[in-house]
Amino acid sequence: MEQRKASAMVEANTQWQIPPLCPELRLRLFAPDGPMAMTWANKLFHYDGPRPYWAFCWGSGQVLARHILDRPEAVRGRRVIDMGTGSGVAAIAAAKAGATDVLAVDRDPLARMAAMMNAAANGVHLAVADLDLDDVLASRPELLLAADICYEDSGARWLAAFHKAGIPVLVADPGRPGLPRSYLEPLVTQAALTFPELEDPELNSATVYQFR
Repeated sequence: MEQRKASAMVEANTQWQIPPLCPELRLRLFAPDGPMAMTWANKLFHYDGPRPYWAFCWGSGQVLARHILDRPEAVRGRRVIDMGTGSGVAAIAAAKAGATDVLAVDRDPLARMAAMMNAAANGVHLAVADLDLDDVLASRPELLLAADICYEDSGARWLAAFHKAGIPVLVADPGRPGLPRSYLEPLVTQAALTFPELEDPELNSATVYQFR
């Protein structure tokens, strides 16, 4: 997608908002009066087109970003990759906390555009890319960030691949069935809802984990 078109689509369908757990950040998030609002709102998981996950600040992303902002030593001086970056909230937090380089990876070109716009608004720079697992492993990051990627077993396989390669992982999850809990050590659990509100309120917290 051409960058000017992507930027226009992000701007038309979002507005600047402050995620509840990260009041020091502002992000372009879902606008209820945007041209695609009727398509996106309550139909997100039943929509045949590209799903705008980037237009929401997911609870797990907020908890991971909060963890990083409160513990900058986790990322300071490291080359960091944020997988499935969405709005870019965790990647932006890493950049603000002193990561040397931050690469925000997402397959959706609108997510990559939103992440860049959000980073600029928060005074930091992100590189963005659409990379597969082998490409990410080959880049040898010093820390992998991931939030809510374990909807299916494939997310767990990705996490295991990084761990096997000796790359530290911080993953945040609200309790998805594919999370490999037996291999993970919980670091912090915090109440969190997707913002703007979207999901079943039963998913009302998320935990940040590292591999044991």
